[in-house]
Amino acid sequence: ISAWLAGFVSRRKPIILAGVLIQALTWLPIIWLPYFFPAQAIPILIGCVALYYAAGNFATPAWNSLMGDLVPERRRGRYFARRTQLMSMTTFLSLVGAGLLLNYLEATQMTWLGFNIAFSVAAFARLYSAYQLARMHEPKRVAQALKLPQWRGLWPRLRSSDFARFTGFFALMNFSVAIASPFFTVYMLRDLHFTYLEYMASTGISILAQFMTLNMWGRFGDIFGHRRIMALTGSLIPILPALWLVSPHFGYILAIQILGGLCWAGFSLSAGNFLYDIMPQDKRAAYVAVHNVLSSTAIFGGALLGGYLSTVIPATLTIFGLTLNWTSGLWGVILLSSVARATVALLFLGRVQEVREVRAVSAGGLMIRVIRFNALAEVAVELLGRRRRRRRDRPADTKLAAAPGAE
Repeated sequence: ISAWLAGFVSRRKPIILAGVLIQALTWLPIIWLPYFFPAQAIPILIGCVALYYAAGNFATPAWNSLMGDLVPERRRGRYFARRTQLMSMTTFLSLVGAGLLLNYLEATQMTWLGFNIAFSVAAFARLYSAYQLARMHEPKRVAQALKLPQWRGLWPRLRSSDFARFTGFFALMNFSVAIASPFFTVYMLRDLHFTYLEYMASTGISILAQFMTLNMWGRFGDIFGHRRIMALTGSLIPILPALWLVSPHFGYILAIQILGGLCWAGFSLSAGNFLYDIMPQDKRAAYVAVHNVLSSTAIFGGALLGGYLSTVIPATLTIFGLTLNWTSGLWGVILLSSVARATVALLFLGRVQEVREVRAVSAGGLMIRVIRFNALAEVAVELLGRRRRRRRDRPADTKLAAAPGAE
């Protein structure tokens, strides 16, 4: 609907703002559910969450189209790295604040108040983001509406399409990831018996790892191509779920989360930027809509499969005379997700080809650069560079500039 609508209106910002405002408003019924509709709380909560993500997907095609016009191609990797880095830091601080708040109020039997405060802050934050989006510049553009392809000759066109190959790979990888990803929270809180504070630390350190490495991935993507980054990180992502089965020790889980943050930062950033590389400028909204529909459908299907398997996989499994005793009922789901990710990476990752002129680098050469990367030094240089840019752009005499009549 969003892509179809974007082809008939001259502006994209109203579509974006409509989706964002709906997202902000969905927090209100979530906050009041326990007080007015306790008997129907679960189905209404599911409906509100579905509406929240539907509104986000409604705004995404128009937003991607707008950002594609605003961000130069040669700076795209570094720009989105810094943007995602800022998002990661605010997410980390929000997670720490919410975790500390819930941990404190749980001891006073007032956990409900902590959730209400967290949800209220989320609603106000989304409203503020709508305000900032309304202030964005929107250049004029010529867009084409979403059109269904003709069936005749469709398969040969799909086989030769960079967009189709990448979207197919990305959707299948999302399906494989979604088999287990919704259940890691349950695994940590229920099976590993993490406290809210330990859960916050485990999740937060992954976000912190993303924050520390995003600039590296963005710069490497601009230089060596986003496909190369996607190939390296996409080859490591399959092993991440299996590592969770080695040890339940809290320190070990933190180490896995750091590695996961490193890999997912590179994969998500490179995949998003690669999508910009393969989309025609006048069809960005339509292409993003198709890409998101397939990816969202894959995530939905993977989560359903994982949820079903978590209820039917036995606690003890015998394969070729080898008996496996699951410590948790979710072990089978986590292991299946790892196998599915590896299968997708082996079969489809090699079919995705770079479409830009970039500097050649081997996988080993890129890995060496990643290992030699100093995250703390990178952040320090970035902060120092920003301070110098602000000083350089500041007027020489601020008092004179602000004096009456100086205009």
